Amino acid sequence: MINILTNVLSFILGLGLIIFVHEGGHLLMAKAFKVRVMTFSLGFGKRLWGFTRGGTDYRLSAIPFGGYVRMGGENPEESTGDPNEFMSKPRWQRILVYLAGPAMNFVLAILLFACLFMVGIEVPNLPEMPPLVGGVEQGSPAAAAGLQRGDRIVAVRGEPTEDWQAVLMELITSPDRPVALTVQRGDRTFQAVVTPRKDEKYEMGDTAGLYPSIRPQLTQIQADSPAEKAGLQPGDEIVALDGRPIADNKDFVAYIERKAGQRVDVEILRAGRTMVLPVVPRADGKVGKIGVGIGFFQRYPPGRALVQGARYSVDLVRQTFEIIGKIFSREMSARGALAGPIEIAAQSGAAARAGFKILLHMVGFLSIGIAIMNLMPIPILDGGQTLILMIEGVIRRDLSLRLKEAINHVGFIMILLLTVMVLYFDLLKNLPKGLLPGS
Repeated sequence: MINILTNVLSFILGLGLIIFVHEGGHLLMAKAFKVRVMTFSLGFGKRLWGFTRGGTDYRLSAIPFGGYVRMGGENPEESTGDPNEFMSKPRWQRILVYLAGPAMNFVLAILLFACLFMVGIEVPNLPEMPPLVGGVEQGSPAAAAGLQRGDRIVAVRGEPTEDWQAVLMELITSPDRPVALTVQRGDRTFQAVVTPRKDEKYEMGDTAGLYPSIRPQLTQIQADSPAEKAGLQPGDEIVALDGRPIADNKDFVAYIERKAGQRVDVEILRAGRTMVLPVVPRADGKVGKIGVGIGFFQRYPPGRALVQGARYSVDLVRQTFEIIGKIFSREMSARGALAGPIEIAAQSGAAARAGFKILLHMVGFLSIGIAIMNLMPIPILDGGQTLILMIEGVIRRDLSLRLKEAINHVGFIMILLLTVMVLYFDLLKNLPKGLLPGS
């Protein structure tokens, strides 16, 4: 019961922020062009609470799955020709009003990710991670294909790759389908084929047992530990120990464990600067410990955090379109890639239970997803309305009211069918097997 309540509250709060920012974008752009805005609503249906200011009714409505901005004269049938009505404004201004909502969702995501990068977040920096194999799971498809630690993946399906993100994206979007890898081992280059295993719930692939080579990053420092006394900090990247380069977490742990009571010169990378800090591991049984947590960690000063937030958002957009392309080419199941309110609520609750930073990360991810969805050329969505205005600009006349009504009806049916589909997928993912056809 507590989990369900957490799911619902996290979903409402997270989605509420995204909707508020999205509709706020429409509102601010409309006000900037002096369009009369009659209603700004978070939610649909019955008005629960609100106030009126500047001629606009700001309200909270009963159904929390969306929101809207109602502008004077937005419906052509209600237009009176008043200069402050939406239909009286030039097409370029109306286009900007429609695009302002998705644009603000992108801005929200960038700012959320930037804040997370400033305080520090345990997310791997995949685009800057070389496609170097750091580990191979025993008994995995990668092990069966003969891959080993230290191998470098130079191409995936014949396409050259320079980072681990490209490798990972191809693997997770290819469940139960062979993926051809070109592998370099020393002076030798050879072909290997791995088949990612399919996750039954999400119908996505796994990593096929491949893990990247990642230099250790400190995620936490224990109080009064050798690491704290030496001046080590969360976010430090371990470059070398006693002048010996460190390739991954296993190397780091193994070396420290052998040095109980002995000085170790730890070379780190912090905010772009290299420094060496001496530390003496304390004896914990027969092994040495310095009191740190290691894993993925990224933390940057404000300026770089903003740049990284923007870059991270662009990467998510690109990955989203890659997945959409694979859905349309039938290389990937829509069931695994699409999520509706039930699944989003479940994931929001899980993120909230994992920590506030994880929840904010998910809100940023959802904000980008909602922006992309709204930009789709589907009638009644922002992208569809923008496309109609652009067509009218090209032909230099308005489409007939009858044609616009027909287009909007088609758009409504498309959204309704999409809603039914994602709800069905949600139920398949979250109900016990056998209760629904196809589960």
